[in-house]
Amino acid sequence: MRDPADLYELRSDLPELSSPVLLVSLDGFVDAGAAGKQAVAALFDGLQATELVAFDIDGLLDYRSRRPVMTFDETAWVDYTEPKLSLYLVHDLEGTPFLLLHGLEPDREWEAFTAAVQQLVERLSVGLTVCFYGIPMAVPHTRPVTATPHATRDGLVPDHASWVGRIQVPGNAMSLLEYRLGQAGHDVIGYAVHVPSYLAQSEYPRAGLAVLEYLADTTGLALPTEGLAEEARKTDGEIDRQVESSEEVQRVVRNLEAQYDSFVAADDGVGADALLAGDEADLPTAEELGAELERFLAEHDRGSEG
Repeated sequence: MRDPADLYELRSDLPELSSPVLLVSLDGFVDAGAAGKQAVAALFDGLQATELVAFDIDGLLDYRSRRPVMTFDETAWVDYTEPKLSLYLVHDLEGTPFLLLHGLEPDREWEAFTAAVQQLVERLSVGLTVCFYGIPMAVPHTRPVTATPHATRDGLVPDHASWVGRIQVPGNAMSLLEYRLGQAGHDVIGYAVHVPSYLAQSEYPRAGLAVLEYLADTTGLALPTEGLAEEARKTDGEIDRQVESSEEVQRVVRNLEAQYDSFVAADDGVGADALLAGDEADLPTAEELGAELERFLAEHDRGSEG
C-alpha cells in the first residue's frame, strides 16, 4: 500500500475546526432513486462550498469502467468532464462549518483511500462522520420514507426496528471507510434510505429529501430542503396519476402497503426479510414487479422529460 498522504493534495489551508461533522457520498455503487446524489446537489445549490482537498483520481479510477464524458463539436473536441473526488468545507444555513467528501468512488486502492480519509479525519478533528445513499426496498411510495441506520458503536443511532437481518453484500469504498474508521475508534453513522423498488432507477426527490432530514436530525445542521421538498410534491403527484391509470400498478402498491403496515405494526420486526425478498404468496416477485411496472417507469420518465 502506498503512503496514504500521496493520494491527495491540499487545495486550501486546512482550517481549525471544533469537532466538525463529515458527510460522505460517493458515486459508483448503489444509490437507489439517486437519493444521495440529489441530497448532495441540494447542498451545493443552497450552500457555499470550498474545495480543501483533491484526491488523485487518476490513480484511483479505472477510466474504462466509468468513462468521463467528452464533447465533440463539428470538427474538434471542445470539452472534457473531469472526474473528481474532493473534500469540501461547507457552511450550513446558520453558518456552522462542516465537511463534505464527494465524488467518484475509487475503483482501486481502497485501503490506501480509507487510510487517507482517516488522516484527514484526525487532522481536522472530525467528531462524527455520516455516510448516506439510497437502497431499493419493497416499500410503497404512499408511506413515509424510512431508512436502515447503522453505526460503528452502540448508542450512536436511536432504537429502531431492524429492516434487515444478517446479510452479505458486495463491498464498496464507502462501507469500508465506515468499517475502518470504526476500527480506529471514530464515530460513524450510515443511512441507507429505502426507495420503492419500482422507483429505484428514477430520480425520486422524496428520498433525497429524506436524506437531508435524517442528516439534519442526526447532526443538528441547518440544511436546505425547500427545493427538494417542492420537487418531491410535484413528483408525488405525477406518480399518483400514473398509478391511478394502471390497475396492475395499483395492485402492487396495495400489496406493498399491506406488507409495510404489517411490518411497522409488529413489535418484534418479524417479516422484515420480506421487504427485501418480496416472495410472499400474495406479493409480486422482483421479476413480476419489474415486468408490471416497466411501462409505468417508461411513461413516468417520458413525462418528466416533457
